[in-house]
Amino acid sequence: MNCRHEALAVLLEADPIAKAARAAALWDAVQADAALLPDEAQRAEAITLTPDQEAAMPGRPERPRLVSATQVPARSPFTPEGRAALLHAICHIEFNAINLALDAVWRFADMPSSFYRDWLQVAGEEALHFTLLRTHLESLGSRYGDFDAHDGLWTMCHKTRHDIVARMALVPRTLEARGLDATPLIQDKLTRAGDLRAVEILDIILRDEVGHVRIGNHWFHHLCQAQQLDAFTLYPELVKRYEAPRMRPPFNEAARKAAGFTDAELAFLLGED
Repeated sequence: MNCRHEALAVLLEADPIAKAARAAALWDAVQADAALLPDEAQRAEAITLTPDQEAAMPGRPERPRLVSATQVPARSPFTPEGRAALLHAICHIEFNAINLALDAVWRFADMPSSFYRDWLQVAGEEALHFTLLRTHLESLGSRYGDFDAHDGLWTMCHKTRHDIVARMALVPRTLEARGLDATPLIQDKLTRAGDLRAVEILDIILRDEVGHVRIGNHWFHHLCQAQQLDAFTLYPELVKRYEAPRMRPPFNEAARKAAGFTDAELAFLLGED
């Protein structure tokens, strides 16, 4: 099995339940047999999409309907519908995160074997997160796809498809890192709303997302070092070039430090640069 080609096949899978199952199975297979990781020739291969694959990228269901982020209403957890909408929004993030990790595996050639292992791990863990949230959402009487959602994560993934340094800078350590900041605040609201199962699921997600952002940080700094780039000065340039959102407080500084952000990077986020 060429796991880069398999990652592409799973990325193109439109059924969310099947995608999550296949992503988890791919990660399980690699854990069981490290020989399934790409060999030197497979790592070097530049995979080209067919027109049909390009049109189907990424695989996703007809619903949820994708709208502008400004059209997604505020989600209060203190009503049944509001709580379902909030959990649906997080579920959609986790579904997109499966796609983001798989895209890194198939798209970027000539990386060390550990790069592909890292992103297959992320894909497998994001599949678990999606499954836990989808199951809990169904216990509340809703399904994934019942509410509108926005496509911000995949939009940035597409923007950075030709620039691996920008991908590592702006997807895991920028957009996904926002979850480190937002999750404790959401958990507090869900606790007050009485949804302790959702709080438990978010505990799992927060724990794993620290590792995912750490992986993004590691490969961003690895690439900067390999290309003799100054990571600290490059980051704001990439934010401007790709029109990424500037992060705003409050920040979960403990989680961000655990995820590999330096004191200087945290100071930049806080506007102390």
